[in-house]
Parts: sequence; C-alpha cells; structure tokens
Amino acid sequence: MPGALLLSVAISALLIYLPFLAVGYARFQLGYDRSAPRAMLDKLPPYAKRATWAHQNAFESFMIFAPAALMAYITGQESVLAFGAAIAYLIARLFYPIFYILDIPALRSLMYGVGSLGITLLFVLSCRSALL
Repeated sequence: MPGALLLSVAISALLIYLPFLAVGYARFQLGYDRSAPRAMLDKLPPYAKRATWAHQNAFESFMIFAPAALMAYITGQESVLAFGAAIAYLIARLFYPIFYILDIPALRSLMYGVGSLGITLLFVLSCRSALL
C-alpha cells in the first residue's frame, strides 16, 4: 500500500482535533467568551484542561510523526513493519487523549510510548534504507 504512509499523515492531522471536542463542549457549557478565549482556560473544569493539554501534545507529536512518515514514504518503506508502525502510532494517538481526559496517567503514558516507538521505527527504517 504505497499511499498508506501518506494517508497516515492526513489521519494524524485530523486526530489533533479529537481532544478539542471536549474543550469545545466545556467552553459551550461555560458560555464562550469570544473577546478572551484563552482567558477561559483557567475557568475550565479539570477534564477540559486535560483535553487542552492533550490537544497541545497532539501538535507536538504530529511535528515529529509527519517527517518520519514522509521519510518512510520517500525511501519506499512499504513493509508490513513500516505500515504497522504507522498504524500503531495512529491507534496510540486515538487513545492518548481519551486516557488523558479520563485522567488515567498509566495508560496515557503507555500510548505515548507506543506512539514514540512507531515514530522511532519509521525513522530507523528510513535511515537504514537511505544508508544502504
């Protein structure tokens, strides 16, 4: 599946906004202040604060995953291992904000580790291919 790595980048970009659904719900409950939206962060309930942090972390993670997946695509990584690494990352990024919002730190950390492992594997496969 040559386009799978590119598709994984697109899906991961969409997953950035998954935790923001909880933030939006909380803002709606509080009464959204359009003149000072960032000032509302201190007023949010704990789950929405955690959702905000998960949303911010999603941007940080995406900035590392996207080049890893693009490097894998450019170097022609079409192996089951490369595809599995991308899928593992996406699954981890799907569950990471859920565990963050529900305040389950052990599972959140596990998802962070799985996602990081997927990114690392894509980099390793790409660099190995480029150097050989």
